[in-house]
Amino acid sequence: MRTRPYGEAAAGPVTAAPPGGTGRLPARVRWAVAVCVPALVMLALGCWGLDRGGMWRDEAVTFQVARRTVPQIWRLLHDVDAVHGLYYLLVHAVLTVHPGEVVLRLPSVCAAAVTAGLVAALGSRLARPRVGLWAGLLYAVSPMAGHYAQEGRSYALVAAGATAATLLFTRAVRGGTWWAYGTVVALTCWLHEFALLLLPAHALSLALARVGPRAWRGWGCAAAAAGLGLLPLVLVSRAQSAQVAWLRPPTWATAQGLLRMFLGPADGVFWACLGLALVGLLGLSAPGGRRGEPTCAGVAAPLAVVPPLALMLVSRMSPLYVDRYVLYALSGVPLLVAAGADRLLSLRPRTPLAAPAGAVAVLLALTHQLPLLRADRDPARRPDDLAAVARAADRGLRPGDPVLFLPARTRNTALTYPAAFRGARDLALAEPAAGSGTLYGREAGPLRLRHRMASLERVWVIADRDVLAGRWTPGSPVERAKSAVLAEEFTPVRESVRGEVAVRLYVRRALPGLSGAPEPPPVPPRPARR
Repeated sequence: MRTRPYGEAAAGPVTAAPPGGTGRLPARVRWAVAVCVPALVMLALGCWGLDRGGMWRDEAVTFQVARRTVPQIWRLLHDVDAVHGLYYLLVHAVLTVHPGEVVLRLPSVCAAAVTAGLVAALGSRLARPRVGLWAGLLYAVSPMAGHYAQEGRSYALVAAGATAATLLFTRAVRGGTWWAYGTVVALTCWLHEFALLLLPAHALSLALARVGPRAWRGWGCAAAAAGLGLLPLVLVSRAQSAQVAWLRPPTWATAQGLLRMFLGPADGVFWACLGLALVGLLGLSAPGGRRGEPTCAGVAAPLAVVPPLALMLVSRMSPLYVDRYVLYALSGVPLLVAAGADRLLSLRPRTPLAAPAGAVAVLLALTHQLPLLRADRDPARRPDDLAAVARAADRGLRPGDPVLFLPARTRNTALTYPAAFRGARDLALAEPAAGSGTLYGREAGPLRLRHRMASLERVWVIADRDVLAGRWTPGSPVERAKSAVLAEEFTPVRESVRGEVAVRLYVRRALPGLSGAPEPPPVPPRPARR
């Protein structure tokens, strides 16, 4: 009975185990093991330490926006964050079950587990079950995949959608229908528009497989439909491009950093995976010059390289690149590494227990990277920890105390953890966030703000540390007025810094002719909350 050569995808069930395969297990069992084991490993790693006890700023935005009503979310998307609109609506439905930190992250955990299973399914389809098993496990133990599996943002869901679209792509190339592929691509792009870069990656895979005109027509129609369906989001998001004005053009170091994250941050894992990936590249085209035969490497390499490379090149002119925007490209890397390992083992086709041995090698990689995974569960590893900021504010604030948020986005702490600020007076706020259709609320003008601060003897400030240190000056007149009044009329007497956000108590300076600064009024203990 014929055995599939390396790189040939099966059109139907495999009836004989390949040399060095998983013994006499039926093909369906091998497929099930290859797909389910990585998904379960990813699910376990994703649930480990999921309750970090605090959200950082991007997660906090998801949390406070998703708890608004649907009309309020819809109003917000007209002015800001349209690119995340579908995700906010999905999380809105999830948080109706329980508005908590763990529930917020559960969709990402489940999506990451699905992605690991889909990577395994791709490897099994394009090569053989042991390749799928290794690739899925490599994805599951990747620190980058584990990081975004525990983020209350859309990126893990985008990765699941892109990997599912790639699996549907391989089926359509072999004579399946293209409508399912086009639908999944369109939905994934509505979760994040940069998923559209998946299309040129698949086009390159078609070229490497030297498919016929029929496959090109099918893919072209599906790609055009997905692009046209995304056009409204592209037009709206272009008008909101000020949201990414903080980005800078990528450099060679940026590309090196992404390569390190894709292959593994630990040196031993990085060099081993890099070597295997290079071996895997030898299988870019089908053996024997067959046309229309996409190989594992021919699908994996474009998926891993084209989206980040294209976004980096565009970002040299108009900065748009952030590594999380191309997280979905990570799915191609373990497939390429596993394909390289399988190619090496194929040189000795009678190698016993090859599949379990590969799984043990992945386990060693997990052990090597375990300290990184453990450290990632610490809230301090994120840019900021708003729960810690809220606790610091809660220890000092008393009912009626004035609070100033500098800049306005630091109000995210109060919107996410309102109990810590209950009874405090928000000096700059003119209209609440949900009612105004903004992320952080509308603030009063500079003159009105100065009038409100004129009679104050003390004010609590929740501020970006870069603003306080003068390393960044906000462009808004209101933000400049906040900084100016604090610098001219107040002096800090107490400070608690939590990452990039500081909690400071300011008191009014002594009048000219008087020596010394006034003693800060005593801060009585805040009554315990139930």
